Amino acid sequence: MKLPVNFRYVALADEIQENIMAGLFSPGEKLPSLRKLHNHLGLSVSTIHQAYIELEKRGRVEAREKSGFYVKALDSSPLGKPAREKEDARPSRVKVNALAETILSDLQSDEILQLGAAMPSKELMPIKQLSRILKSLPANELAECMGNYDVCAGFLGLREAIAKRMLGYACMICASDVVTTNGCLEAVSLCLRAVASPGDTILVESPVFHCFLQLIEDLNMYVVELPGCPETGIDPAAFETAVSSKRIKACLLNPNFQNPLGSVISTENKRTILNIANAYDLPIIEDDIYGDLYFGDKRPTTFKSMDTRGLVLYCSSFSKTLAPGLRTGWTIPGRFKSQVIRMKLNTLLSAPNINHRIVARFVDTGTYDRHLRKLRNQIKNQASAIAIAVANHFPSDTQITFPRGGMFIWIVLNKKIDTMVIYQKAYGQNISILPGVICSSSDRYLHCLRINIGIKWSPRLEKGINLLGQLVKAEYKKKLIPISSVCLV
Repeated sequence: MKLPVNFRYVALADEIQENIMAGLFSPGEKLPSLRKLHNHLGLSVSTIHQAYIELEKRGRVEAREKSGFYVKALDSSPLGKPAREKEDARPSRVKVNALAETILSDLQSDEILQLGAAMPSKELMPIKQLSRILKSLPANELAECMGNYDVCAGFLGLREAIAKRMLGYACMICASDVVTTNGCLEAVSLCLRAVASPGDTILVESPVFHCFLQLIEDLNMYVVELPGCPETGIDPAAFETAVSSKRIKACLLNPNFQNPLGSVISTENKRTILNIANAYDLPIIEDDIYGDLYFGDKRPTTFKSMDTRGLVLYCSSFSKTLAPGLRTGWTIPGRFKSQVIRMKLNTLLSAPNINHRIVARFVDTGTYDRHLRKLRNQIKNQASAIAIAVANHFPSDTQITFPRGGMFIWIVLNKKIDTMVIYQKAYGQNISILPGVICSSSDRYLHCLRINIGIKWSPRLEKGINLLGQLVKAEYKKKLIPISSVCLV
């Protein structure tokens, strides 16, 4: 039966939306022109235009002036959202799975699909611009870099560039407040050693970045894991209960696009948590490495921007936004600067001089901000494409976080599924994932896994998620769990 004219555009909009959710059109992709669809479908141009306007109202496409209509990235999860885990704030020894080292070694292989990684694809890095900067360094500057150690605090030009960029995100800082490091993890390590000693207890949000657990383990410290909400992070009331009842020496928190959940602690909750920490004279080591990778209009605030007592040791890096191999990170350690400098002096004297000069020039020219805008848009579109692929290929009871920034999607499967089994089977198919079990010092998150959304969307990636979904469904069948009726593409 022929549809009335006023319903034809709705039917067309429904069909296009179904194709978008099936992955036929990827986020960021341009939809066919009005004229092309008119010739293909025989519908009037005005009907097709109305369908696109309807999709725009639904938030599925966006119009770009003098360009056409494009698929819009998702702003919410296409699947159910995970809930906060139950609290168990008892101090415990850390014993991390050795799998973390295997996953890191996997990064050296181009044959393995790096779904378990924590970095952007090489195709998203500004390699040509960085190469031009390297070639432009004059011989006398290269000689100075190679022939001398820099001051322990780091190359002054880079510290000045960082201080300028931190305007509004750190409380009244200048270059002398910044200490450069070999990446963010080293900054965290220096800060942790500056505020705590072997036998002390460190509070972290759970699940937590597995390298933090390894670091705490190697420093012979204890850990208290405070479960976070996948959207809003740790609860201030639970935080106060933990710090008031346990002998906690410091907190190690990742408040913006937390690894692996992707959560963001609100400005109000950050202020409350900081006030509680101040009341107990408790240092907060703030890992803000993903702060610049926000998908919305505004960068989230930091603990450091509210820090008036110097108790926040801010840590970040250019590894996730520029180039991991440059190993360029920094810390603003507040009142603990002298301890951090001493730790750095006793371990590596100074950071790589050439690397830090290259980054300083890249940031100073304004190229970095243009690169960031492009990178954020690419990762946002990739997040949508990956979430849609998971929704299409994984069982229907799968839950995922949908981040507002950062580099991860956290996937929660049926509790009968062991993602270590999935990891081993996927690895046999040249796919590397991050099983959730290594994101805790307990046996929690056995049924969870983390996927990197920093990978450029491609047929290979889509095929890999499809295969991963098949492996999960096969495990469901083995466990006799009812599975999704969604057909594999």
